[in-house]
Amino acid sequence: MKTKNKPRNKVNVITLGCSKNLVDSENLITQLRGNDFEVEHEGSGDANIVIINTCGFIDRAKEESINTILEYAAHKEAGHLDKLYVTGCLSQRYKEDLEAEIPEVDAYFGTLELPSLLHSLNADYKHELIGERSITTPDHYAYLKISEGCNRTCTFCAIPLMRGKHVSRTIESLEKEARHLASRGVKELMLIAQELTYYGLDIYKKRALPELLDRLADVEGIEWIRLHYAYPSKFPVEIFEVMARRPEICNYLDIPLQHASNAVLQRMKRQITREETLELIAHARAAVPGLTLRTTMLVGFPGETEADFQELCDFVAAARFDRLGVFQYSHEENTGAYEFEDDVPAEVKEERASALMEIQQEISAAKNQEKVGKTFRVLFDRKEGDYFIGRTEGDSPEVDNEVLVPATGDTYFRIGDFGWVEIVEATAYDLVGRPVTNA
Repeated sequence: MKTKNKPRNKVNVITLGCSKNLVDSENLITQLRGNDFEVEHEGSGDANIVIINTCGFIDRAKEESINTILEYAAHKEAGHLDKLYVTGCLSQRYKEDLEAEIPEVDAYFGTLELPSLLHSLNADYKHELIGERSITTPDHYAYLKISEGCNRTCTFCAIPLMRGKHVSRTIESLEKEARHLASRGVKELMLIAQELTYYGLDIYKKRALPELLDRLADVEGIEWIRLHYAYPSKFPVEIFEVMARRPEICNYLDIPLQHASNAVLQRMKRQITREETLELIAHARAAVPGLTLRTTMLVGFPGETEADFQELCDFVAAARFDRLGVFQYSHEENTGAYEFEDDVPAEVKEERASALMEIQQEISAAKNQEKVGKTFRVLFDRKEGDYFIGRTEGDSPEVDNEVLVPATGDTYFRIGDFGWVEIVEATAYDLVGRPVTNA
């Protein structure tokens, strides 16, 4: 009886963690395809080579990465895979431990070892492919990573251990990549980095994000440019002038603040105070009317008292952010905070995270109710069931609100197109609308 052979040299790339990891995977896929490999991203399982791009940021992310490695190591042991490779942040940080604990993996690579990973597959690193990145997102939006690494010394954060010092890409290389993406139908760019506002200091000796934004806004075909992960300390306020002047720059800013108690901020080494943060928020909202502000907060940091947490709650209630996420502190070795006692119990961290999100849920619900009866330009991402699903200028994929338009009667939106929608119903995290043809 004949048996059916698996296709040879088909690679499945698995991505864990953040959008920055996703861009790394997309660059890897581009290089492999340039070397005539058949490649899929998080595919169906018929590949004979698997590469796992891991996350090592906090405990839950590390656990997910390890479990994924173990799952595919078992597949390899069972004879379903020829080769298994691991790359990314977890591998960068714990390579020796992983090699000892999970020897079924053929090789481990760090975050900056793409050429070595390709070499292990008998593939060449093709410099001519830089800027011609494959994308795994829907065709109409893509992430654009403008720099690598981080020079900040936040005591809770292990990213510099895994990603190294800040290295900016040139404006010319980013403009070239943006033009390539636009030629493929991308309409929305989400700028990402470990720290956006540091951009340019290393190569231009100045904060060059405003200049970069102007250059990217000139790229034909790009209609939305969205800013993620902007550090608040020494914020280049010129960004707000560009944002207000250029319609291509979304009135949207993701600015992780982490806390509002000066005592906690000082122990975190965030280089900013509560008072300075409030001034920055006020300046942003005055400079860019209608600005959507997204932030993240960290609860349970060592030494966080009930008074510190209450100060954070009061701050969130007063600031009324449009979007807010909450992380629970993870005690990470080799970080500055590791020398502190992890003295906030796990159940208290959980309670504080839930309490803060309850405050934000009420704010989000009220802000969404204010949108009822108003008309917004919406970019449609997909059709799901009986709804076309899209986003407004104030919403980033995966993390923010979605706009649902019932797919009834003559209602039709092509995926990747913009349309005008009147909001008729709202919950804390979703909007329901109807199409408007004469907006």
